[in-house]
Amino acid sequence: MEDIEIINLSPDNIADYGVCGYKDVEKHLELRRKIDWFKEYYPFGLRIKAVISKTGGYQGMLEYIPGKYAHRPVNAEGYMFIHCIFVGFKKEFKGKGYASSLVDACISEAKDLNMNGVAVVTRKGAFMADRGIFIKKGFTPVDSVKPDFELLALKFDEKAASPSFRAFPAPDYGNGLTVIRSAQCPYSVKNVDAILETAKKLNIKASLVEIRDYETAQKTPCAFGTFCIIHNNEVISHHPISNTRFENIMSHRIP
Repeated sequence: MEDIEIINLSPDNIADYGVCGYKDVEKHLELRRKIDWFKEYYPFGLRIKAVISKTGGYQGMLEYIPGKYAHRPVNAEGYMFIHCIFVGFKKEFKGKGYASSLVDACISEAKDLNMNGVAVVTRKGAFMADRGIFIKKGFTPVDSVKPDFELLALKFDEKAASPSFRAFPAPDYGNGLTVIRSAQCPYSVKNVDAILETAKKLNIKASLVEIRDYETAQKTPCAFGTFCIIHNNEVISHHPISNTRFENIMSHRIP
């Protein structure tokens, strides 16, 4: 643990440490978008804790926000809501308990603020928090939606209403491709540019929808909230994917 420090990012220092592996403000549009979004929601309680190694650099983070402003389609007002967590760009930093320490810090802050508990959306696979770490902390499933999203909560007050997923509106974007994204997830820049270019090559009408606020994020047709790909009014990806993955999906959809 001597090599590791957990840094509380703020509008004053976020550019110094970067986020999600992006470090160069001049080079990375992903980072500039994320910083602007962070600064907008910081006054509403958005927080990012970064795991910094003296020898290995940036190795992970935890992002959370009061549930009222969650960028996921959930009813979670009164709860602290975790957007994302990961630790270990390098494998030697995995399995050391750093993620557990981050979650503990979030739980402690939620208690200090007299909140009802902490909530998080989980799913198997990339871009979603691993449910295992939360189950170990006492989180329990309170809701679920297709295909395999689960809403977990650690309730401090058992009498409080449990968080829940919002009703998902049926996609109504017509034929073609619609990509929905938000600056909340910095991984939705280069991959989206490539996907839109591929759609153009495939002669598919494509449009990009930018989520500008938490109200819109809470009304998206995907449980990830801040990313979704819809083709001919059918959701084909619930979270960010690579262009290669997109090409594979479309190869089975276009004759």
